[in-house]
Amino acid sequence: MSDISEANIATADALTLLLHNQHAICAAIEEVTKWLSENGVGCVATNAIAAMETLDRNAQDISDAIMRLRQL
Repeated sequence: MSDISEANIATADALTLLLHNQHAICAAIEEVTKWLSENGVGCVATNAIAAMETLDRNAQDISDAIMRLRQL
């Protein structure tokens, strides 16, 4: 296996771990958002929803990059 392939695999593995972390952060924000909404802090909940949307958008791009690296 070439050094480039090994580097791609290592990079893809690291990105996969970061993606898992990103999903966990999104889940935590979702729980906090639910609590905020239920306790009358709607404006903060709205900001948290915007953060989750950003995480979701970026998660797809990270997934695409991982797939490209694994195909090389």
